[in-house]
Amino acid sequence: MFERVLIGNRGEIAVRIARTLRAMGIESVAVFSDADREAPHVKAADVAVAIGGRTPGESYLKADLLLDAAKRTGAQAIHPGFGFLSENAAFAQAVADAGLTWIGPPASAIELMGSKTAAKRAAEEAGVPVVPGIHREGLTDEDLLAWAEGQKYPLLVKAAAGGGGRGMRVVDEATKLPDALQAARREAQSAFGDDQLLIERYVETARHIEVQVMADTHGNVVHLNERECSLQRRHQKVIEEAPSPVVSPELRAQLGAESVALAKACGYVGAGTIEFIADAADPAEHFFLEMNTRLQVEHPVTELITGVDLVELQLRVAAGEELPVAQEDIGVSGHAVEARLYAETAAFLPSAGDVLAAHFPFGDPGVRIDGALEGGMTIGTDYDPMLAKVIAHGPDRATALARLDRALARTAVLGLETNAFPLRALLRDDDVRAAKMDTAQVERLTFPAPPADEALATTALLWTLLARETTADGDPLAARDGWRVGSSGRLRWRLVVGDDGAEREVVLTGSPDAAEITLDDETRTWTGAAVARVDADTVAVTLDGLRHAVRYAIAPDGTIWVGRDGWALPVRQLTGAADDSATSTGSLAAPMPGLILDVRAPEGTSVKEGDPIVVLESMKMEIVLAAPMDGVVAEVRVAQGDRVAVGDLVASVEPEKENDQ
Repeated sequence: MFERVLIGNRGEIAVRIARTLRAMGIESVAVFSDADREAPHVKAADVAVAIGGRTPGESYLKADLLLDAAKRTGAQAIHPGFGFLSENAAFAQAVADAGLTWIGPPASAIELMGSKTAAKRAAEEAGVPVVPGIHREGLTDEDLLAWAEGQKYPLLVKAAAGGGGRGMRVVDEATKLPDALQAARREAQSAFGDDQLLIERYVETARHIEVQVMADTHGNVVHLNERECSLQRRHQKVIEEAPSPVVSPELRAQLGAESVALAKACGYVGAGTIEFIADAADPAEHFFLEMNTRLQVEHPVTELITGVDLVELQLRVAAGEELPVAQEDIGVSGHAVEARLYAETAAFLPSAGDVLAAHFPFGDPGVRIDGALEGGMTIGTDYDPMLAKVIAHGPDRATALARLDRALARTAVLGLETNAFPLRALLRDDDVRAAKMDTAQVERLTFPAPPADEALATTALLWTLLARETTADGDPLAARDGWRVGSSGRLRWRLVVGDDGAEREVVLTGSPDAAEITLDDETRTWTGAAVARVDADTVAVTLDGLRHAVRYAIAPDGTIWVGRDGWALPVRQLTGAADDSATSTGSLAAPMPGLILDVRAPEGTSVKEGDPIVVLESMKMEIVLAAPMDGVVAEVRVAQGDRVAVGDLVASVEPEKENDQ
């Protein structure tokens, strides 16, 4: 067995591989780009090597840098994880040529299965059904158009190389095919450096079912059952489960036999996945889609129903050992479902930002978290948007779905939007619960928006609590939290939820212990509102008699992120003052209690929108209060060293007066 293995990847898969290496007593070597210097996968490894660069093309996709890192650290093998160079035949061969062990299939199998045209031919020869179409090398647009004549639409145009939905177009009528071919070629060339295409029948209402295989160097090949991966958006999987709820034991045996036959036909070694599309109404009608010559993102659901560590099997096979399990040893225990937590909005659009806090339900019964996310990280656009995987296992499908839903409800990533809230909605969809699923289902559904009104009310209560807790002398009479002797106080804010810029007025009457909150002049009113501290970053909020634990974090610019039940929303204060103080459109109020560090623009200073006026320190963070518009600083109510409470008016800006002529 190996003594030291280099992990040629980053993020959650690198952390997951390091976990198995540690369990097997093998030292792990991580590589990291400049952007990942303090990343969790670096901390999870025994040794870490800087390879420079910020983008994948400058770091994790540079084969020479990975080989050099392996040489410098004395690693004997390289595990590529998934993505990046994991399905690069040239890199696999370079690893072997360098005298190292490639933890994956031989380069010849990667190259064969990496071409959709060659893979389909291999499937046909192995007796595996393929989708009717044309799929030979070097097809021109004229070849594709000629084949399409007389065919029934819709048809599917696909890039011959790569995956992930790139270079793929569904064409519903013949007049659109020429443009689709050109667009698919451009995208395929850009994504894979190869513009070859194929065309085939499009199965309109289809399921995506895949089979996990494992092969050793002694001719043994087994399958570890199937996974259902039909819930996708933009051809990217969102939720996966094992086993498929519609695959019978007989069909499982058939799919497994076909997958094993194809793996043997291409001289496969290691972990691989044979993907099929199947008719949604009758999954027995299925066709070979492609083979992924690596570990899949969704491999945990297979591990949970079989009790097999797939990474351990990869390592043992790569070290020359025989598979320790035979086909008859592999069964199905319960049901497992995985949700991919992406940096995405509720509309499945990319998001990015600084992670202020990340909370996961570690230790929940039947729940597994595979992730590499922690507070202080910056999520940009250079890498894949997947942040973590939340996986649940149970004795049956209903239990697994319920546990996953609960786990997502207890997941909170503050500082950027994630898809946790729409994932919960998807899990609760009647068709999903009934296992009536197909690959276009997610894009047909309309997902509810996170509850912005609750975020506003929660933030109003939270601010009053923070004001009370941070009173300089501990005197509740000095706190600007709305409390009054013998009467109800009142606090008023102008707030914005999210990035749409729509101003909302929130009025809190009473105190954090017993209040009434009114939104937008009685558009909505909550009674019996209260807030109490739970721990450093959690409060218990009561609205209309319902009490919920709410996570929160405060960004450097004063934005407060609040979240519960899978949603997380940013709330920022535009203008406002405590205790009904009059404010103008150019007023600046303290977004949180703190200490004035500096006054950058004294009274009378001409400023442009965005110019810094006051610098506030709170909770070890510096927050710049900037000019809300062009004009002149009309008033500054604070000085360096002053302490302010939430909502205190600190400065105001007014338009410059025109000179009289």
